[in-house]
Amino acid sequence: MEKKMYYSDYLALGKILDAQQLESDVQGRHAHDEMLFIIIHQAYELWFKQVHFEVDSLLALLSQPEINDNSPHMMVANRRLHRVVEILRVLVHQIDIMETMTPLDFLDFRDMLRPASGFQSMQFKQLEAKLGLIMEDRHGKEYYTSQLRPEDAATINQGEKQVSVLRLVNNWLERMPHFEQAELWETDFWQTYRQVYAESLGPGEEQNVVAFDELFMTDHTTSDRKLSDRARRAALFITLYRDYPLLQNPFRLINHLLEIDELLATWRWRHMNMVHRIIGTRVGTGGSTGKGYLREAAFKHYIFSEFAELSGFLVERRKLPVLSDELERKLGFIR
Repeated sequence: MEKKMYYSDYLALGKILDAQQLESDVQGRHAHDEMLFIIIHQAYELWFKQVHFEVDSLLALLSQPEINDNSPHMMVANRRLHRVVEILRVLVHQIDIMETMTPLDFLDFRDMLRPASGFQSMQFKQLEAKLGLIMEDRHGKEYYTSQLRPEDAATINQGEKQVSVLRLVNNWLERMPHFEQAELWETDFWQTYRQVYAESLGPGEEQNVVAFDELFMTDHTTSDRKLSDRARRAALFITLYRDYPLLQNPFRLINHLLEIDELLATWRWRHMNMVHRIIGTRVGTGGSTGKGYLREAAFKHYIFSEFAELSGFLVERRKLPVLSDELERKLGFIR
């Protein structure tokens, strides 16, 4: 006999809707806004789980030995990144709902939470690492796992060793976009573009040429930058010539990563301002400096910042160097 599914059973609503245990009720001091506080944070963790689900699928797609940049795989990768972007928009918006709680409302139950803190969110820490934020770049890295249970700290430390989205995107760019970068390099393309770029600069921007030479005209054997020399040149080329059919999906992928960085930064800034509004200069329940910690993390925790830097090295479309007929055919699917 075919099993008949029931809505609440399928969604396990019995477990979910019974998962809000107010500590203020346990202690006999009911605080109305604690329900909102719990549900908001539970919703965050559920959305984090979905983001992990999407990012894990992206890691699998980017881990393939070869990627056809006009294939269904690339389309799927972009759709899933777009979904992550939209989820992050929801997470930013949830702060608006949280801010309906006033400082006095929070004080009704705040001390009951110690030492629990959002700083202990395993999923958020794992997500940052999966995307590409490394321990060396974290603000307060010396305290990063100090508030976690030993088994959770071990999980985080192990996760830091896994290959990230940023690393796989770097590898993908190094073999992009279906032409030999050495061929482009050996021609006068980059020299020509350097000249066009230099001529496009205005007063006070002369030093940009020095930066251009360092980033795009120099091959480094070692570097502390996130993108390799080849990947950085490929990313700039994709950004410049993104209107060609073959480069549209690669450009979308880069742009989605920038949106993710921007939304994570927006969430951190909104979170920081909310914390300042709710607790002022007081120490966070987990022992952090509250607004101070969040402010420094917001400044430092950009993951895909080197893609954002590309905007400083663009020129107007009408000034772009003309590509060879062969390359135009490859990028435009012309036989």
